[in-house]
Amino acid sequence: MSIFGYPSELLDAICSHIYDAGIPPAQSSLDPIITTAVGIPVAQPSSSPQPYWPEPLVRRTLASLCLVNHAWFEAAKPWLWRRLEVRLPRTWLSLVEEIAWNLEEETVDCVMGKSIQAAARAVADVATFASDKDAALKLEASLLDTLDPPDNAITLDLLSPIPSRNPSPRRIRPKSKSPARWKILRSINDAIQDVLDRRAPGVYVPIPKDPRPGRYVQHLDFNHFRTIGMRRSVEEGVNCRFVTGDRVEAILKEMPNLTTFGATEYMDGALTLPVLNELFLRGAPSGGRGRPSRGRSFTDLSDAEEEDHDRRRECKDLEAVDLTGCVSAVFVNAFNEFVNAHLLHSETGFDDEMDCRRNRRIRFAEEPLSFPGIRRLGLRGVKSILPRYLGPFILAFPSLTHLDLSGTRVTPEIMDAFALSSTVQLKSLALARCVRLTGQSIRNLLVNSPVTAHLMELNLYCDVTYLSPLTQDDLYEIVSDAPCFLSGNLQYLDLSGAPLTKEILERFKPQLKLRSLGLSHISRLELKVIQKFMIEKSPNVEVLTLISTSPELDFLLRPNSGSTPRNAVINLHSHLIRPLATPPFSFSISGSNGPLPPRTRLRVVELSPAMLGALGVGAGAWRIIRSKGGRGWYVDTACTWVAEPGSGSQSVLKRDLPPGHPYRVEMERLSDAKGNVSSGTGWHARKMEVLHGYGMLGREDGLYGAVSFAYQG
Repeated sequence: MSIFGYPSELLDAICSHIYDAGIPPAQSSLDPIITTAVGIPVAQPSSSPQPYWPEPLVRRTLASLCLVNHAWFEAAKPWLWRRLEVRLPRTWLSLVEEIAWNLEEETVDCVMGKSIQAAARAVADVATFASDKDAALKLEASLLDTLDPPDNAITLDLLSPIPSRNPSPRRIRPKSKSPARWKILRSINDAIQDVLDRRAPGVYVPIPKDPRPGRYVQHLDFNHFRTIGMRRSVEEGVNCRFVTGDRVEAILKEMPNLTTFGATEYMDGALTLPVLNELFLRGAPSGGRGRPSRGRSFTDLSDAEEEDHDRRRECKDLEAVDLTGCVSAVFVNAFNEFVNAHLLHSETGFDDEMDCRRNRRIRFAEEPLSFPGIRRLGLRGVKSILPRYLGPFILAFPSLTHLDLSGTRVTPEIMDAFALSSTVQLKSLALARCVRLTGQSIRNLLVNSPVTAHLMELNLYCDVTYLSPLTQDDLYEIVSDAPCFLSGNLQYLDLSGAPLTKEILERFKPQLKLRSLGLSHISRLELKVIQKFMIEKSPNVEVLTLISTSPELDFLLRPNSGSTPRNAVINLHSHLIRPLATPPFSFSISGSNGPLPPRTRLRVVELSPAMLGALGVGAGAWRIIRSKGGRGWYVDTACTWVAEPGSGSQSVLKRDLPPGHPYRVEMERLSDAKGNVSSGTGWHARKMEVLHGYGMLGREDGLYGAVSFAYQG
């Protein structure tokens, strides 16, 4: 109970609802979040009120609750530390100091001694002993004598008999160079409780918790981390780095509940082999390797390695890993070593050096290592990993639902082996600009493999610099026979750069759930064909990309065709905007019938910079919004998903919003900014969101947002 009489469960429930308010709903509105709009977040796709609170607002709210009193502090602290986003270098150093512990300043014996004394004081405060001070003092002295930690952490006589404990608390070896603090304190807690159960059955003593918050962390990413602008020399950048492998490894050891991890090119030099081991070998992978299995295999692991396996076995499996843009030599070498050590098995005998290291015991061949806990994997832009290492790594994930291999060296052989999986069921797949893939391998994966039968998001983006490997025959067979196209469940589809024709589009089954469609870099596709496809096959598409598409808009690439910027603007409005996004004309004498809705939900069109320049300031409510990079969109600022707060009904797509509407005001502000916007501003993401599982329809900011919405490729 708190000092105000509220139970701790109620305070925890309040904090959990505050945290949940910052999580995007399962169905996104596709629009950038509007921080200025007021209202209660709604679960349906809505931009006004926004579907979720901004993450800084949630963090400030939880931080303010921590300052109310001790009860609120205990309730809000786990939720405040649940998600960590590293932004500034000094913040990172403070984070390391707060979570990891310095073994030189705070030794294992010191931690154990303080914990034992705190436990003894907690025992003395229990009501059972409070009435008899002499008994309480004797029990305290007995605990201190029994738990006095000399050189061997927890003595054997402290533990309960072998048949009575399941599982038994493991002894902390003093020879371990860097034991996990959370594991030490938990072992002490279990051991002390066993002693009290023998002396006073039924008495529960709340052992003081570890003040370090590492056990609360479930999400860690470096999406916003930057060192640019700190005026550091090249020598300081090389020799005095902030994010080092040792520091990352130290905090990962103190995060047993970590489930999502995101890295970027600004810190990939810290992704050393020990860091990769800490990430991927925790949980189930550690439980199946490096330990004897009922006499069928033997290990030669040293005590330190065995201690690491014990610690990792008690950690949760990772669920999502995002390594977007990691290309440093340190990461590539560590990745190759990791694959060689855990995923590639040599069939030849051990050499002399290996035999010397394994002089005590022999390790027989084990089953191939797999990572069943990881469901979402992002490797976008990891260009330096060779196929012989990339293939075994990808094939080691039997439970994937989201996979982003855009811009990698994935080969047809890897895709053919991946297509044979009987356990993978992808919901989101990105193979954009994979130059080594062939049309046959993509066709086989989509048509003949059960891996892609339930796809909801597919990204096959290519452009003039990375030509699509698909042929017209490949596309014809894919749209005619691929289960994901026949099911009609696709919500995101990008076929930019593919040789689409009128005949292929006519073969499409109706895609009534499709919300975002990419048709860029298809120069011969006419606007009337796109118009017909949108009306008949995909009327619910909200975002359409047409960069360098259609001869009616491509006036720069066809200077001798007679097309001018003025004609291109007229063609865009007459063949696309007016027939698809404008209500058709209707006339009624009685006036009882309301206006008819537009034939589609189109409200955002991505165009090339030249075409956007020809549009000037736009027409009516249609305005130009540019990203922080090279992309830009022609947006109907008076159209969005709107929900009525408290009504309980679903949001609806409204057009012709009044000039003072919060959404319209915010969109006009973004238009007036002329590209001076945040990195998360844009539509039709090019990068898959994997940390939270929202796929190609997810919204991101920071470096991930720039890759999603700012970069042309």
